[in-house]
Amino acid sequence: MFSKACQYGIKATIFIAINSLENRRVSPKEISEEIDSPQAFTAKILQALVKHNIINSVKGAYGGFEIDKENIASIQLSQIVSAIDGDAIYSGCGLGLKTCDESHPCPVHDKFKIVRTELKDMLENTNLKQLALDITSGTSFLKI
Repeated sequence: MFSKACQYGIKATIFIAINSLENRRVSPKEISEEIDSPQAFTAKILQALVKHNIINSVKGAYGGFEIDKENIASIQLSQIVSAIDGDAIYSGCGLGLKTCDESHPCPVHDKFKIVRTELKDMLENTNLKQLALDITSGTSFLKI
């Protein structure tokens, strides 16, 4: 459902949030190793997240990526998805057809519309702090 870049972006942002809650910046290398993504690809994803003000990039010897602690709870999963994949996930055809709408629906149009609505609701109502705390408490996992 999400592009590979978006999957990496979500994982990277959660990893950065976990470390930011512990007052620690993380390097691009640490991030790519944690999310099992090529470094160059990870760097492009991180640039997009910085551009959309989701994460911060700090240059220098003690630099790396971080998120202001005060902002972690206000960052919704939908913002990360939008920064990487845009909003196509909310409007694209479930079968990938170029023409699919109310007047010219594909066979799964109405059912997929319900899935898209539920997905949008979940993404807009899930914040980064919830996800980071679930991982630190052991309720969920980022890496197997």
